[in-house]
Amino acid sequence: MIVVTGATGNVGLPLTRALAEAGEQVTAVSRNAAPVPDGVRHVVADLAEPAALEPVLAGAKALFVLLSGNLHGPGTGPADLVGRAAAAGVRRIVLLSTQGVSTRPFGPTRIAVRALEDVVRGSGTEWSVLRPGGFASNALWWAESVRTRRLVAAPFGDTGVPVIDPADIAEVAAACLLDERHAGATYDLTGPEVITPRGQTQALAAALGVPLEFHELSHDEAKAGMARSMPAELAEDTLAILGAPTEAELRIGPAVEQVLGRAPRSFADWAARNVAAFR
Repeated sequence: MIVVTGATGNVGLPLTRALAEAGEQVTAVSRNAAPVPDGVRHVVADLAEPAALEPVLAGAKALFVLLSGNLHGPGTGPADLVGRAAAAGVRRIVLLSTQGVSTRPFGPTRIAVRALEDVVRGSGTEWSVLRPGGFASNALWWAESVRTRRLVAAPFGDTGVPVIDPADIAEVAAACLLDERHAGATYDLTGPEVITPRGQTQALAAALGVPLEFHELSHDEAKAGMARSMPAELAEDTLAILGAPTEAELRIGPAVEQVLGRAPRSFADWAARNVAAFR
């Protein structure tokens, strides 16, 4: 049995589906009730309280650990979860980390996530660490304004990064959970091209078949909006990358193709598959 945390989100849901389609028994864990694929056991639990997950971990062979925004800081429970998983006999752990651990290692949230990586590596289990950059699905922040005003409002309109489709992250995670050849690997995951917010707006307009207006937000406007859904420190870290990506953050990585045997999906592909959210 494989336990997937964050199982109803942009990465966790396609991962849960992929594992179930591969014939695996899957337990999907999320903080709130939500639909899961047929045949998947769903458990409502909070990673901030790892003791509640002990019954879920019993009999599990592998664990996927995904941190929500409020679990990136110190004083939360993911490290305890890893220890409890190892004690329960879980043999393989795949951690969804972040690219910033290597590109900006001294930010407060990056220090906390790197510490969790170290806990996973020292857990005595087989492990893999995934470090994606920006998610294509962050464009869902614009869904309401696109639906109601045909407007995308974002900072740094002409500064791009190689955003990755969460479905690609999920497929890489599935490979790591199922194939021992990925044990001990740390994969930096990116999309196939650098794309700016204006470029994403154009791709969304093409998918919708209607013109969209782009409005550039100031740094402070963007931070105020992001801070409503994530810790302020994480919002500031994210904006630092979006506004002034380093050479490493602009690099197109080979890991998706190495693991999956195909190129990563483009933002335009993501937009076409998720266009209903913007109609």
